[in-house]
Amino acid sequence: MPNVEVRVFVNERGVSVPAGTAALDAVRALFPEDADGIVGGQLRLTDSRGLPIAADTPVVGGAIFRVVTARERLSDGAA
Repeated sequence: MPNVEVRVFVNERGVSVPAGTAALDAVRALFPEDADGIVGGQLRLTDSRGLPIAADTPVVGGAIFRVVTARERLSDGAA
């Protein structure tokens, strides 16, 4: 079976990766520093709607991922 590539988008830039590749690896193909930031917790990965997704989510053709700053959670006493 041939290695099928799919086109996905990371921060509005397209990249072709093998079907089933982890979303983090799609990010790494375009933005290695951002991938390191996701692994380190400074950045996070979202879908096109801004909903968080796991870095190991398999890509599908046409998927859109965004890399955003990870916001620190407020402590219970902060308002």
